[in-house]
Amino acid sequence: MYLLDTNVLIEVLLGQERTDEVKLFLAATPSAQLHLTDFSLYSIGILMVREKRGAAFQSFLDDTLLSGKIIMIALSPRDLRQVIRTAERYRLDFDDAYQLVAAEKLDLTVISFDSHFDKTERGRKTPAQATKRR
Repeated sequence: MYLLDTNVLIEVLLGQERTDEVKLFLAATPSAQLHLTDFSLYSIGILMVREKRGAAFQSFLDDTLLSGKIIMIALSPRDLRQVIRTAERYRLDFDDAYQLVAAEKLDLTVISFDSHFDKTERGRKTPAQATKRR
């Protein structure tokens, strides 16, 4: 079971350098194992609209979340206390701490290109690392 960090999906949506790596991971992973936080969804939406790619964001919504290919998760207001503690403990930004707490809460492996997760006990895997483990 995996939690997709924002940067993993942005890689594909913007056609960046590691798009193929992400696509291989997504193709090899059953939909029921893929999770995305509400925080990541809104961050992706903000970026895509800012980049004048609203139609691409709509397609992303239709193809992944609205079709049930990725499971959406959210933290409760009570969970935000743990986000603050996690941010302080590992010296993470709020967004990374939010992802980490969500992953811990549901026992998910973080899939990310962000090395900040490496300094935590949970760590992270890149899409290529997660694909190789199969």
